Amino acid sequence: MTETAAGAENPHQNVSFASNGGTAHGYLAVPDSGSGPGLVVIQEWWGLTEHIKDVTDRFAREGFVALAPDLFGGRTTHDSDEAGELMQNLPVTKAATDLAGAVEFLRSHEAVTSQTVGAVGFCMGGGFVLVLAAQQGDRVGAAVPFYGVGGYDQVDLGGITAPVLGHFGTEDGFAPPEQVDALEAQLQEKAKGSVEIVRYEGAGHAFFNDEDHLGTYDADLAAQAWSRTVEFLRANVR
Repeated sequence: MTETAAGAENPHQNVSFASNGGTAHGYLAVPDSGSGPGLVVIQEWWGLTEHIKDVTDRFAREGFVALAPDLFGGRTTHDSDEAGELMQNLPVTKAATDLAGAVEFLRSHEAVTSQTVGAVGFCMGGGFVLVLAAQQGDRVGAAVPFYGVGGYDQVDLGGITAPVLGHFGTEDGFAPPEQVDALEAQLQEKAKGSVEIVRYEGAGHAFFNDEDHLGTYDADLAAQAWSRTVEFLRANVR
């Protein structure tokens, strides 16, 4: 199922996994301990960049077996127009299929100790976190969208059984406050688990991304969001 067997000798690797009769690809990071709860890390519209790989490694250092699926087939960019085009050309159904394959890959992986998996995503990936949680139901133990946009309006949020922790900035032009308020209301009404939306005062879109393509990175707020996320995942992914 994988290109190489995961283990302590090679804890970070590119992997392939089954997806709807085909093959999808991603980046896997395993803790030094060799095992831990499973976690899907979903990319921004820039693609599976070095930043997302670094975040995946960071989750592994926190004890998670973390997999970042490559939703753009190896393409990455730092150009906003090209990123927007890549996102527009990715059907939600195709992304959902690849992400479902990632869930099954983790749940059957020998290093994964949890029955459920967590899902964390950023920007486009934040929207797909909610898509994945809605479609996978109780296979997802925790859902964490960072400034999620798009995709989730195409699924029934009533399928979400996992608790949700969302991170949004009050100065986010891609996910403005009124949109976040509407999303929170929908989740409160439809989702089966608890819902907490944290609003970071003065933060713009992608305030967690330290590559800072948009000039909005905020180290202090990123650290706060990271701490909340790790604590939330540890409490809920079992």
